[in-house]
Amino acid sequence: MQAKVVEFTNLLRKSGIRVSVAEGINAFEALDELSLDDRDLFKDALRTTMIKRGDEIATFDQLFDLFWSGFYDSLRDSFGDVGEKMAGMDIDIEQLMQQIAEMLEQMDGDVDLGELAKALLTQDLSEIENMIREAAEQAGTGNIENMLQVGFFSRRTTEGMGVEGAGQELENLAQQLEEAGMSPEQVQALRDLMGAMMESLRKAVRSFTERELQTQNHDYMEKFRREMLTEKSFYHLTEDEIVRMREVVHRLAQRIKNILSVRRRRERKGKLDLHTTLRRNMATGGLPFNVIYKHRRKERPKLVILCDVSSSVANVSRFMLQFMYSLQEAFTRIRCFVFVSDLGEVTPVFKDSDISSAIERALDGGDVINVYTRSNFGLAFNIFWRDYLSSIDKRTTVLILGDARNNYNDDKAWCLRDIQSKAKNVVWLNPESPSAWGFGDSVMNRYLPYTDIAEECRNLRQLAKVVDSIIL
Repeated sequence: MQAKVVEFTNLLRKSGIRVSVAEGINAFEALDELSLDDRDLFKDALRTTMIKRGDEIATFDQLFDLFWSGFYDSLRDSFGDVGEKMAGMDIDIEQLMQQIAEMLEQMDGDVDLGELAKALLTQDLSEIENMIREAAEQAGTGNIENMLQVGFFSRRTTEGMGVEGAGQELENLAQQLEEAGMSPEQVQALRDLMGAMMESLRKAVRSFTERELQTQNHDYMEKFRREMLTEKSFYHLTEDEIVRMREVVHRLAQRIKNILSVRRRRERKGKLDLHTTLRRNMATGGLPFNVIYKHRRKERPKLVILCDVSSSVANVSRFMLQFMYSLQEAFTRIRCFVFVSDLGEVTPVFKDSDISSAIERALDGGDVINVYTRSNFGLAFNIFWRDYLSSIDKRTTVLILGDARNNYNDDKAWCLRDIQSKAKNVVWLNPESPSAWGFGDSVMNRYLPYTDIAEECRNLRQLAKVVDSIIL
């Protein structure tokens, strides 16, 4: 057990979780006092002694399940599907296997089957698991590095196991049983069963290879998933992906914060003024005893967000608000307004609540606006023009999120014109493709002349690109 714990500790370190020698010793001491029969208690003991930061818990839990949960359970599930498939075809597997055993006894050992074929025929999952592990080790699956290699190592593993040969042996068995008097219906049932088992075996091999990739390269896989999420359309996110997207949004925001921090340090120091430095040091023969820097400080912009929270763009709104409010230090001030038809300010919501609950309250609208009405961009812009135009100045970036689907109402584009004339710039993020702008009830074409930047924004990468252009 100690060797397995050490191996698991090395796996955590490889995945970016720092586990010291002292923490490893603490884990051993904790396990000496606990019963290893209780899996949850065992997991809690390792997590308590090895994990120091809350953001490492999710990684620990995933690696624990991969490392300490046997592959046998996954294998059993794969072959369990065979029974369900056969039952759907009205095939009684137990009766079929009994008839095969009786006929094999009558044939008196004339059937030549290899170890894999026998294991498949008897559904000896323990033997199949050992064969998969041995073949995978010989195939070098432990060296897998990325998703593109899953198919390659899976194929090498099946070749090492002799899957094709086992399939041919089972086919020969079916022919021999047919010649020995088994009914055509039973022979066909046997062939169906063998086909289902071969399919389950290949799935099990691929599953084992993917588990190895997850275990050996967990950090790479997490980066790969994050990259996939940044490219995936907000419209198609599942509930689980929406939860995971919050972490991705936080990481992107943190990246931009780091860039801003470096830039501000450089601004405090200034940029080398080469010409002035050379002129000031003529008396010393050009040797730069007195170094001169240029100081040109870039002021942080103000930000006003006008966010459509109608149901058609709810996911886009959620992540845009989270992203922008994660970057509050990049702006002098952020004011946020939500609208469907009416428009209301939700800036105080973000001051009084944590970011997640604040966003949910903003999207819900609550007592601020009626979110269950039909979109009317013209009315929302007119309300902003009437009540809040005075808050706009030449340091203000106005960021609008919406699909510009106006339900054939008056677009009041002149309101946006007046807003643009006072603002530093107007940026519009539209979750629809530009090919759809101006068609049907879309009035995006009427608003375009009064925007400085108008971009499609269907995923997080596009959102980050626009934000970069605003603050960097």
